[in-house]
Amino acid sequence: MLDRVLGALEWLTRFSDPLAWLVITVFTLASVLAWYDRDAARTRWLAASAWGLFAAFWFTQIYHFAFVQKSIVEGIGTLIAVPGALYVAYLVLNGRESLYVLTRAIAIMGLVFLPFEALALFRRPLVETVTSQTEFLMNTLGFQPRVVNGEFVNQAVQSPQGQVDPYRNTFLWVLPENHQVTYTIKIACTGIGSMAIFAGLIGAVRAPWRRKAMALGLSLPVIYALNLVRNVFIGVTFGNQYLHVAPELVMSLFATGDPYKVSYYIADRILAQFLSVAALVAITWLIVRELPEVLIVIEDLLFMLTGSEWDLRGALGVQPVRADGK
Repeated sequence: MLDRVLGALEWLTRFSDPLAWLVITVFTLASVLAWYDRDAARTRWLAASAWGLFAAFWFTQIYHFAFVQKSIVEGIGTLIAVPGALYVAYLVLNGRESLYVLTRAIAIMGLVFLPFEALALFRRPLVETVTSQTEFLMNTLGFQPRVVNGEFVNQAVQSPQGQVDPYRNTFLWVLPENHQVTYTIKIACTGIGSMAIFAGLIGAVRAPWRRKAMALGLSLPVIYALNLVRNVFIGVTFGNQYLHVAPELVMSLFATGDPYKVSYYIADRILAQFLSVAALVAITWLIVRELPEVLIVIEDLLFMLTGSEWDLRGALGVQPVRADGK
């Protein structure tokens, strides 16, 4: 029975890419309509449809994040996203207009992120640039891994990250026992996902462009720099097997029989991902000080979690703003 369920979830992943484009298209249309005609029934239905499709998209991603990527943070997040998106659709249909700001944020996030995710024209330069900068930082710290093309990895070395693009984006480490391990910089390793989140939040609210530009200028460089630190940390600890701790437990937890992957799973799937969440929370706090309009989105998220209304703007002593930012 379990095998059939997992097989069905794996089969659904083939629909995730076209569904992503459909989702962002509907979110964009709903956002444009809500900007000019937020009270109309057609606006509510279109926005609710976008959130319903968003739930379907995350459902197609469950197998990928939980069983392919074996990510605790992303796996749990995906499971939460499905009912969460459906709940937002319900609230929008019932007239919670403040959620149009979050709807607009998702549209902007998708428009920023999807071209890099789907199109090599944008993805390759970003991936190779991040790889070169990560290489420079590793070399500065005294580590000299070989950087190889992804085709080499696909043909000659098994990567814990699976099939990789044929770019110059993979660090190759040769251990003393002549065992080779690789760490590949993929689009998820560039920080573009996190930067898209903040671009969406900042772009969605109605506020003076000067303060929006300040918020972007504060958040995006910090995210990019922290992501480079993350890449160096994972690459160095995995390539040198510095975190080979409790191998039996880690291999059991991540369903792997390769002891050389223990350091990778501890560095990336546990330490880096949980620390990334903490960093995003800290960056959000910094953004709120410059752009308190973002609190509208946070208050809506807290309402969905607790069922209670929150007045964070009053609690933090920032100037109140309307749900539409005016």
